[in-house]
Amino acid sequence: MSLIAPTSNPLLEQALLGKLHHRELLQGGLGELEPVAVRLGLLQHSLKPRFIEPQLVIFAADHGLVVDGIQAATGRQTDQMVQQILAGQQPVAVFARQQGLALSVVDCGVATTLPPHERLILRKIAHGTRNARVGNAMSLEQAHAAIRAGMEIGDSLRGNLLACAGLGVGSHESAALVLARLTDTPVRELMMSSPQMNPDLLAHLMIVVQGAQGRHREVTDAVEVLAAFGGFETAVMVGAMLVAASKRHLIMVDGIAACAALMVASRIAESITDYCVFCRSQTHQGLDRALGLFHASALLELGLDAADGTGACLSWPLVSSAAALLTDLVEDDVSQPAGIDPPVIQSLYDPSSPTVPGLP
Repeated sequence: MSLIAPTSNPLLEQALLGKLHHRELLQGGLGELEPVAVRLGLLQHSLKPRFIEPQLVIFAADHGLVVDGIQAATGRQTDQMVQQILAGQQPVAVFARQQGLALSVVDCGVATTLPPHERLILRKIAHGTRNARVGNAMSLEQAHAAIRAGMEIGDSLRGNLLACAGLGVGSHESAALVLARLTDTPVRELMMSSPQMNPDLLAHLMIVVQGAQGRHREVTDAVEVLAAFGGFETAVMVGAMLVAASKRHLIMVDGIAACAALMVASRIAESITDYCVFCRSQTHQGLDRALGLFHASALLELGLDAADGTGACLSWPLVSSAAALLTDLVEDDVSQPAGIDPPVIQSLYDPSSPTVPGLP
């Protein structure tokens, strides 16, 4: 993971900002699109960032914590949600098709055996994790196997953009436990959905997650924390994110399970966060806190309450538009920043340059 280099490049950043600001009409008028555009240029090392074959991957798994009475807000089980997505019966599938995102679902550890589907990737580590309140959610061997599976998936995916989200009953609780331990955040702040949350439900969830915390109070290493609390979808996402960043691909992080995966990945390779933008499919207050751990905000705030992945689909046009500001805007005289040789400038402008990762 030493191959994940920081994207910091002051001269290139100066060139990108100069390109955005070369018309007084544009200066100061791009709002939040400007830092997104600059980030895209830095991570692709190009003045003309572009995307090919963007991928939306939903990582699905079941969690042993559900035996303590944790239920999905929708009332549907994980396998039902996966099959509905694959059948095009969930908004995320409609939006992905509409926005030109290639949608895949990874079975990382769904409790049942799912029927084959052309967009289902089978990487089942086990039929769900164990109950973190009574023991490790997974063994260290399983955690490492899951990360390796994610790395294999990341290496096989086409394109140069990975939008990722987690799915599964108990996924939020598992991810909250991982984030709480790795950042010393009170787990209650990650569990609280809103000020109007049913107090009995919150009290029950706190009993479950605090029991898991107490069981593993001495664990601090990132991968050991992942093994202690789960889940398989988070562990597989870790590997996929690490490979995506090593290829200088953009990672769109949607939901708390993806935040937990990124937090673990950042303990392995700190620079991975340079390659990320954040999305949200839920209004959950705990997700606000999770995003705050990265000093980030979501690209869009639409008040969604849907399966993870929807927010990434709806945010993708913003990312594409930010890239277009640098790539497709008709240019007049753009001043070249001091300190960058003309041949280097030319290579940064040339979209076929080998400095643009992930392109033929």
